Amino acid sequence: QVTLVESGGGSVQPGGSLRLSCAASGSIFGIYAMGWYRQAPGKQRELVAVVNSGGTTSYANSVKGRFTISRDNAKNTVYLQMNSLKPEDTAVYYCNAAKYSNAYWGQGTQVTVSP
Repeated sequence: QVTLVESGGGSVQPGGSLRLSCAASGSIFGIYAMGWYRQAPGKQRELVAVVNSGGTTSYANSVKGRFTISRDNAKNTVYLQMNSLKPEDTAVYYCNAAKYSNAYWGQGTQVTVSP
């Protein structure tokens, strides 16, 4: 079992920045990718960014150039640096870990971007 605990959400004005953190604990051996998803009200959950164990990253087109995902393997933590935030980035952000054929999720953290 893998436990993911997210932190760093909050409210910010357009153009502002936030950094999300996700700490993994438990049976973490075998996790090959960690990422961030988001779900806005009335919309499906969508992939925001992912980083694999080799450090390769991938981003949704809507966040390229604004968001940066990184991981600290020593701390079993993944980060999402979000810059130039827009109102359409408002959503609940979920951390995800992929291990073998299983997917693990955090509890979610709210990000609100409004004037």
